[in-house]
Amino acid sequence: MTTPASDITADPSFVKNREHVRLDRMTGDRNRLEAEESRLLWFDTAGLATPGQCDGILERVMNLSYSGVILYPENVAALAPAIPARLLKIIHIERAEDLERLASEPRGEPGYVVASPDVRILDQASAMGMRTCYRAYVDDGPSLHRSLHEGRRHAYLMIRFRDPTNIPLELVIASLQATHTALVKEISTPVDVDDAIVTLGVMEVGADGVMFSPRSHAVLDEFISRLGRLESASVKLDVGTIIQSRPIGMGYRSCIDTTTLFSPTEGILVGSSSQGSLLCCAEVFFLPYMELRPFRVNAGAVHSYVYGFGDHTDYMSELRAGSPVMIVDRTGRARRASVGRMKTEVRPLRLIEAEFQSGERVNIIMQDDWHVRIFSDEARPLNITELRPGDKVLGHMSKPGRHVGIPVDEHIIET
Repeated sequence: MTTPASDITADPSFVKNREHVRLDRMTGDRNRLEAEESRLLWFDTAGLATPGQCDGILERVMNLSYSGVILYPENVAALAPAIPARLLKIIHIERAEDLERLASEPRGEPGYVVASPDVRILDQASAMGMRTCYRAYVDDGPSLHRSLHEGRRHAYLMIRFRDPTNIPLELVIASLQATHTALVKEISTPVDVDDAIVTLGVMEVGADGVMFSPRSHAVLDEFISRLGRLESASVKLDVGTIIQSRPIGMGYRSCIDTTTLFSPTEGILVGSSSQGSLLCCAEVFFLPYMELRPFRVNAGAVHSYVYGFGDHTDYMSELRAGSPVMIVDRTGRARRASVGRMKTEVRPLRLIEAEFQSGERVNIIMQDDWHVRIFSDEARPLNITELRPGDKVLGHMSKPGRHVGIPVDEHIIET
């Protein structure tokens, strides 16, 4: 008897998988089928007969960050020879004779993956030693459950949804979490960049990949640009020694309220100068007089630099709702988040200065209050009013000199 989709969430295995998802959110880690691929990006060649069609879109795709190309019996002979070996070739097959013809041809490296909505074709391909991909279309509860039941038997599940909601996708992500099946969502509309980008971030875990097939260079440009902004990064963290910490009077300071939740080892890099910053804690630690604000960093005075991806900085005063910010954990691993609100008020301020092994000194000006914290070298929260010379803190050193937030090669002295 088929289990209705509405009953999936009552399944103990679903609950267990949701716990896996929760843990992945905290660690930022996940298991993937292909160790060499961090993200699956597939391009569908339906309707293309030569690599040069659509103003050379396919030729360009082959030189970008795409990892697979979907071919068809009618175009595989013309297109396959032009596709680099690094790209996975996924052949969509619906007839047994096409599979037999494929099996009789040299497959080369890395070989073909057979994709089909017909489970009999996939069983036959598997018996021939080929990797398989179940291609599913979901438009109701039974078809969702069928895609889960069948998809977990194959190396890949490529799935297209009728309705513009991410709820079915969330169910699939959670249900496949403990399996070896890689999930690829098919983006139905070749201009829907938003859907492709959102898919990769659903439930923060995201699908393993998307099949997105723009037919114009402008759409492809937008997709690649936004995809680049999704990438995680790594920031080198250094240990500094507190030189001084003292009150300096009143001034404007800002809290950065983000649209994400911080873990206890994550913060934002903030500094008064372009040569470096300190790692500021989010409000995730116990406070005796107020509720926690796990989305917030009480980050510093409005003149401060907030460090972002690509060694780019923004002045605190420039950040607005929707601005991107970089969240960094104790290991230097970084992820992207968005500002939800900037909260700026007049408060007493404190100057904190740290010296690093290179001899460079970095300072930050923050609200002078016990509940404002920065990270120690052991990633423990240090209340800034209790800082003493000799305390060790985490920070990031950068080359001095910036113009509109971008590093420039010039002599500059900041004090």
